[in-house]
Amino acid sequence: MPPHHVAVLALDGVLPLDLGIPARVFNEAREPDGTRLYSVSTCSLGGRPVRTHEDFRIVVDHDESVLETADTVVLATQEPGEHLLATGALPEELAAALKRIRPRTRIVSLCTSAFLLGAAGLLDGRRATTHWALCDALARLFPGVEVDPDVLFVDNGRILTSAGGAAGIDLCLHLVRLDHGAAVASAAARRCVVAPWREGGQAQFIEHPVPQDTDRSTSATRQWALDRLAEPIALEDMARHAHMSVRTYTRGFRSEVGSSPLKWLAQQRLTHARLLLESTDLTVARIATACGFGDPVALRKHFYAQLGLSPLAYRRAHNAPKPTAAR
Repeated sequence: MPPHHVAVLALDGVLPLDLGIPARVFNEAREPDGTRLYSVSTCSLGGRPVRTHEDFRIVVDHDESVLETADTVVLATQEPGEHLLATGALPEELAAALKRIRPRTRIVSLCTSAFLLGAAGLLDGRRATTHWALCDALARLFPGVEVDPDVLFVDNGRILTSAGGAAGIDLCLHLVRLDHGAAVASAAARRCVVAPWREGGQAQFIEHPVPQDTDRSTSATRQWALDRLAEPIALEDMARHAHMSVRTYTRGFRSEVGSSPLKWLAQQRLTHARLLLESTDLTVARIATACGFGDPVALRKHFYAQLGLSPLAYRRAHNAPKPTAAR
């Protein structure tokens, strides 16, 4: 099979850091033998040099014709201009370029490029997000869009939107995980030296990413919990390990991580279950026990809630080893 083709559209005003995110992440998604699973093409309107948000321009190798053959199109971060904010309409050349995208092609916006999707009518009736500072503006300009300011990214199937900065990395890793499984996504994250998983529902704005008092950090307890996923772990257990009250621990955890301790723990269990389903021949019952779900019913419930399919269907989709009777 040819690699999945990702076309990244760069427009004048693009943020250089965000422009590089798709190629950086997707190019690190590889087969065990090192074969790349994606090919990434960066394009501009007319193939012209692109004036970035900073003090330099970028020369690309492709024009918008590559959008016609892409399996995924990524709109790199571009702050909405005065014309778009005033009218909610796209410039004619850009509108024509977006019409070249095939009906089933996956379309991704990074950060404030959600305004471009809104102007193209691609977010009507859908939930979406953008940088938290401009969520209100997006909602006012496109009232048919359900704007969620409290998430890192939103996956609507064909149309996906992300919040600012590093949330673009999270969304690209999410796509790798959807396409090729947790093991490939985790390996890509390791090569990029980034966190392998931050769920889309995590809050955009975390008050204290680096705790002022490192002795009161919850990081040691998070690692303690990860080393004991097979065991029952209650909120009280985590607070006790951190030598904090439940209230103080929960508040500190939310400040550092952006979600509740138990929600985070359930996500870690699910991530581990996905890895085991992909890479081992353990039965679903054994995996449920190994990940702390207790029984297959609970594991299936979490899989359906998060992924919309059963553990066995997930295993088949990733061509994982079939469980043996002995396991």
